[in-house]
Amino acid sequence: MSRTGDLSPALVPLWQALHARLSTGQVVKQVKVGPLDSEQRAALADFLGKERLPGEYVTVVLAQVDAVLREVTGYTAYEVVERLLGPIRDRAAERRTAEVARDQLWAWLSQHEVVGAQPALESWVRSTKKSGLIAGSVERTRVELARALRVLHELPGAGRPLPLFADDVLGDPHDLDEGTRLHTLVVRALSTIYGIDPPTDAGQLRALWARAGVADDELSSTVLTAGLRVHDDASNAVTGLILRACADTGQAAVLTLQQLRASAHLVGVPARVWVVENPSILATALARLGRGCLPMVCTSGWPSSAGVLLLELLAAADVELRYHGDFDGEGLRIAANVIARVGATPWRMTSADYLAAVGPGGPAVGRVTPVPWDPDLAGHMIRGGCAVPEERVADDLIADMTRHQGL
Repeated sequence: MSRTGDLSPALVPLWQALHARLSTGQVVKQVKVGPLDSEQRAALADFLGKERLPGEYVTVVLAQVDAVLREVTGYTAYEVVERLLGPIRDRAAERRTAEVARDQLWAWLSQHEVVGAQPALESWVRSTKKSGLIAGSVERTRVELARALRVLHELPGAGRPLPLFADDVLGDPHDLDEGTRLHTLVVRALSTIYGIDPPTDAGQLRALWARAGVADDELSSTVLTAGLRVHDDASNAVTGLILRACADTGQAAVLTLQQLRASAHLVGVPARVWVVENPSILATALARLGRGCLPMVCTSGWPSSAGVLLLELLAAADVELRYHGDFDGEGLRIAANVIARVGATPWRMTSADYLAAVGPGGPAVGRVTPVPWDPDLAGHMIRGGCAVPEERVADDLIADMTRHQGL
């Protein structure tokens, strides 16, 4: 066979081997070709000008192939292979580009404002990164994570059923259906925020969504207040009547989600509302101040749908919300959640406040995660090991409120 047989189909294994090696993006000096049948071995020997047939596998020097092809065709091996099998990729460069894209994706996720506002989500970020890309695609993964972060930004919700909540936030009532990738991402994130194991059955899943303020019953979801006087918009007067009647008599008020939903907006609001985590603080303030109690809202731990809606209505009316809670792991996560959700301001929740109040023999702090308003607070609590229940600083909280009584 003459050397013009270089384009013979019997030489396809040589072109394929060269294409694969050149596509690595590395320097190529030789390439291993095979397994070869008898026809392919004869064609390769003829192409290279060899008197003896090569074996089933043979190592071919690229410079020799180049020399033959230049003489016969006027093209290099690189050019001939591209003409026969298509563009030669640079897989090394592609891997570097892909690695940069992955790094940028995970940096974007870890630095996202939702994660920054609730640093408890950092462990969710790490586990999500460990799970890897969706279908190997950076862009597809970014889109899905952006949707999950949009959902987390709107939680806790204000008691909308899950399909309606999904439609409001994502534009499709089925986007958070159980079994979807997005549902799994959000459920894992919520479990991380609340410091619990992901749900393993339907009951646990319903409880998790209810805790996140989704699909709460309008009557069973309530929020506790004291000293809060407001007026409803013209279409409804129930919320304002209840609050004023209770505040005027020094009583705590309990509002249902149904009553709050009837209020499009609130008017005649105070300039500032003090938000606490524990009902005992509300009770202590009422016992001491009676009808003079400053406007307060109690989240009773993680805020209910009614609690979230009330705080949203107050925030929408430009009320300054000041938040205080327990100095323990869950207390910090609740505080971060409320602050991120309704724009509240931390109140006596700094490292200095913790160090001034902590004492020996207190309850354990539990799992502590960082908070955005004081980067040193979590470290102090972990080293101290003891929690500071909100009740321990009740006197300081009430003194703070009374000093601002003129607002």
